[in-house]
Amino acid sequence: MSTTEASNVLFVVLDTVRKDHLSVYGYDRETTPALADFAAEATTYEQAVAPAPWTLPVHASLFTGLYPSEHGATQENPYLEGATTLAESLSASGYRTACYSSNAWITPYTHLTDGFDEQDNFFQIMPGDLLSGPLATAWKTMNDNDRLRSVADWLVKMGNKAHEYLASGEGGDTKTPAVIDRTREFVADAASDDDPFFAFINLMDAHLPYHPPEEYREEFAPGVDSTAVCQNSKDFNCGARSIDDEEWDDIRGLYDAEIRHMDDQLSRLFGWLKSRELWDDTLVVVCADHGELHGEHDLYGHEFCIYDPLVNVPLMVKHPDVEGGARDEGTTVELLDLYHTVLDHAGVDASDGGVDLDPARSLLADTHRDFSASDATLGDDAIDRGQYGFVEYHQPVVELRQLEGKASDAGIELDTNSRFYSRMRAARRPDAKYIRNERIPDEGYRLDEDAGETANRAGDGDEAVEATERALSAFEEGVGGEWRAVDDEDVLSDMGGEAKDRLRDLGYID
Repeated sequence: MSTTEASNVLFVVLDTVRKDHLSVYGYDRETTPALADFAAEATTYEQAVAPAPWTLPVHASLFTGLYPSEHGATQENPYLEGATTLAESLSASGYRTACYSSNAWITPYTHLTDGFDEQDNFFQIMPGDLLSGPLATAWKTMNDNDRLRSVADWLVKMGNKAHEYLASGEGGDTKTPAVIDRTREFVADAASDDDPFFAFINLMDAHLPYHPPEEYREEFAPGVDSTAVCQNSKDFNCGARSIDDEEWDDIRGLYDAEIRHMDDQLSRLFGWLKSRELWDDTLVVVCADHGELHGEHDLYGHEFCIYDPLVNVPLMVKHPDVEGGARDEGTTVELLDLYHTVLDHAGVDASDGGVDLDPARSLLADTHRDFSASDATLGDDAIDRGQYGFVEYHQPVVELRQLEGKASDAGIELDTNSRFYSRMRAARRPDAKYIRNERIPDEGYRLDEDAGETANRAGDGDEAVEATERALSAFEEGVGGEWRAVDDEDVLSDMGGEAKDRLRDLGYID
């Protein structure tokens, strides 16, 4: 457990950043020199597992310590409802709390910002303060009311057109410098009042579309016109657009440039904290919520699968009581563990209705990943719960609506018995993974022999894969439950027609 008297927390999410594109993880392009310096003071984890492959359920898990099927903020219901958040617990204990992001899923509308004293979304079209308070309530009411829904849908479409126009140029979606500036202001104010702070930031530069600032583009993608490459993953995924090797190289170069831009901005924030003598006393977490695919498995983006480039994410943690420079290559860490790590560091109990600190989940505890005395056991003594991370991907309605539109425009008919329509769950340990698919055959992989997940070994008798399938079955029995039979139209009706599209249209660019 934490013994330090310092209790400040800086929590950084690098949205859509895959681990193997960070030089601190061995990538051959120097995308993250600042994080390399940070690694000398932190513990770097190789086996971190995200609970889902996209923003909303992952952040809901970070903020509640619950799996997606427990907190319910999924594609099928894009709100975090009835849960006590980490920010609420910290605020109740005297923390100053702030959340800064340009990700449209992280808004008062979805309730992910509940408990934060301050929040800003840095939207180009609709400022964050307009998405809070009475307007957020009114917007939800519009989408849940049959007669008002058409008005809301029209506003969404107009907002989307405006956003796509304004974000189509170079640097149009780069809000990271403003996020860093606001974070510094918040921390300075808290420090001046001797208040402990919890600053949560999400940096969106590595999310499509990629329009990095010129200096980084020239370093990593010289001569590449970011408006000429494919920036819409749905065009590729439905088969309406092909991408050759040269274009993939250009896309990856732009992506790397965005990562380097974020890294430099983190250097600016970290240096400022050091100059204010706040660095040594602050728990600093840096992770990704999910990664991205660039053609692997014939997919682009972070939809329709739960392969490792999406769910085996980077994670680095600096704590005042822990000597830096360590690299943990073998311990499974679930991003849910970070909720407990922050509670442990802060010495804070969860507020009423919140998930209590579990010593088996705190990275600061000697009992981390020892679930023998935990309520999170899988109910089978033969299953070592601590080895496994679990992933859930619910019905991808938002992506499907867009994908179907692109396919229809191109005269393509999608197979409804394909991964595009399938819900998925996975159990993962460092050497093996098992994926349960709803509409296509299950998949099993030996990650130690086949890191690219190319040879499906489900059902072939491999001991590690079979053990992982048993762990997944136990998780499904104890946590996930059965998938209920619901077709797309029922889901969309429950959520107000095209209402689920509005968060994308107000800033979350596919």
